[in-house]
Amino acid sequence: MSDDAQAANPQASQPQFALQRIFIKDASLETPAGAKAFTQPWQPEISLEMNTRTKSLDENHYEVVLTLTVTGKNGAETAFLVEVQQAGIFLIVGIEGPELHHTLGAFCPNLLFPYAREAVDSFVTRASFPPLMLAPVNFDALYAQQVKQQQAAGEETH
Repeated sequence: MSDDAQAANPQASQPQFALQRIFIKDASLETPAGAKAFTQPWQPEISLEMNTRTKSLDENHYEVVLTLTVTGKNGAETAFLVEVQQAGIFLIVGIEGPELHHTLGAFCPNLLFPYAREAVDSFVTRASFPPLMLAPVNFDALYAQQVKQQQAAGEETH
C-alpha cells in the first residue's frame, strides 16, 4: 500500500480488535445430592476448573470459548455441579504471532469471564443455593504460566 493510500485510510494499517458477539455455547447444572443437600448445615467447599479453546472462523474472526466447571461439595456429598461454556466471536486484524496468541489466550477470556461468572451465579441461585460470586481471575498470569510450562516442556524434549 502506498503512503498516500495509508494517509487516506489510516485504519488500514492499524490493528483492529472488536467483540462481535458473546453467547452461552453450552450450560448445565446438576444437583446430585438432591433434597439431601438442603437438609444439612451448609459448609461448602467450592472448586473451580477453567479451560479455554480457540477456533479460527475465517481470516479475521475467532471464536474463543471459556469453560468454567464449578463443583460445590458439602462434606462428602456433591451439592451442585455447574458447567458454563461462555463464547465470544472476536474480530482481530493486524495482530499476529505472540501478540495474537496472547490476545486469544488471555485478553479474550478476560472479557468473557464476567459473563460466565454471572451465568454460574444465576444457575447456583436458581437451584436454591446461596449466591456464588467467583473471585476475579488474572488471565495474563495464567497465560504467562502456560507459556512458561510449554517452553520448559519443549526444552525437555531437546
